[in-house]
Amino acid sequence: MTVYALASQHAWRMLGALMLSILFVLVVDRFYGHSTIAFALAIVGLVAANAPMLRFNCPTCGKNLFFRGIFVVPWPNRVCGKCGEQLAPPRQS
Repeated sequence: MTVYALASQHAWRMLGALMLSILFVLVVDRFYGHSTIAFALAIVGLVAANAPMLRFNCPTCGKNLFFRGIFVVPWPNRVCGKCGEQLAPPRQS
């Protein structure tokens, strides 16, 4: 499996984790009232779930697939922004 495919799976997992975090905060808010602790737990959970993002690097130059300069984006690069290596198979039309 390519590094792009693994990074894409991570992006989808993060979308699921985000939905679960939102649902958790809404459920706590509905049944127990507003809770800063529930929000803090959701944030800590999202940070922990996103930690593997730092392992998805270009095999040639080591640039992270999720970084665009100083910005982090939710979807990985198909082509490395530093060395130009194709990280994903070409799109089929």
